Amino acid sequence: MAKRRESGIDVVASMSWPVGLGLGLIAFIGIRYGIGWLLSVSGNPLLSLAGSQAASGIYAPFAWIAMLGCCIGALVSFLKRRGRRHLLTSQTGLGSLGAMSWQEFEQLAGEAFRRQGYAVEETGQGGADGGIDLVLRKGGMTTLVQCKQWRSQQVGVKIVREMFGLLVDQGADAVKIVALGEYTPDAQRFVRGKPIELMDGRTLLATVMKIQARTESEVALDKPVYFAAGVLTCLLIALILSPRSAQRLTAPDAHVEVSAPGTPAQLPALPIAPLRPMAAPATATVATQHAAATNQKIYQADTPLSGEELRAWEKRNRESMKILEKTTPELETK
Repeated sequence: MAKRRESGIDVVASMSWPVGLGLGLIAFIGIRYGIGWLLSVSGNPLLSLAGSQAASGIYAPFAWIAMLGCCIGALVSFLKRRGRRHLLTSQTGLGSLGAMSWQEFEQLAGEAFRRQGYAVEETGQGGADGGIDLVLRKGGMTTLVQCKQWRSQQVGVKIVREMFGLLVDQGADAVKIVALGEYTPDAQRFVRGKPIELMDGRTLLATVMKIQARTESEVALDKPVYFAAGVLTCLLIALILSPRSAQRLTAPDAHVEVSAPGTPAQLPALPIAPLRPMAAPATATVATQHAAATNQKIYQADTPLSGEELRAWEKRNRESMKILEKTTPELETK
């Protein structure tokens, strides 16, 4: 059965969700700033020009797309983790193992191995008809796993021979076959002296029960509040690292302050250059200054007129006006 082609989100979803969020933040910084920096230090004029354009934010949309894609992958990983944990905690006996679907049976086996320290890869190659369902890696060793949820049928030697052939073909170190039921005597004789482990339903159930007794310390990563806090932290860091947000946070102190209602806004004070004193003319001499002082006239206000003096002045003024009217010729008007 051909392996399904994985997307970038599938790759992130196969990781732990904190790792996926961290990868998204690293991708954001690398695309937003790393590309421009690498191009600018290349020494090539064309690449340096492309680096300056990248530094201006031309790749910012791609950085946000990578960040959001990793967040989506981390969300899928979080939901899968909760689902696998539910499978582990809900098992009570062989009856519950037989009641689940074959896909859930594979997920349960994978989670059981994951809790034992294995790095688990769900290949998607096995299906319901056979093949490699899981690939385990631990301590530099690779182990191939096939899961068989046969309720009323024993696992025969044919299945064991096929898995041994896959072990040789892919250069793996060991094989594990996990079955709900039991194995035929021929299958048990075939695995003697070979790196093949046969796990029946009772062995799997004992492993699950042992994991259930020590999983309380791992509940924190299964809580939605921790996942939401991780996503918000990554987005906040990305926003702070964005140039526009940084400019708003580091704006200069010269700004218009918002006043209370009814009071005028205070505008920033403009710098005023200091006034320079006017220098005295160099050609001024003591003689010219003395002459100007002597020629200066001082005017004093006249003393106010008395009543009789005022009437005499008005009389003389009227007489003068009459003489002026008689002696002045009239202007001709057209």
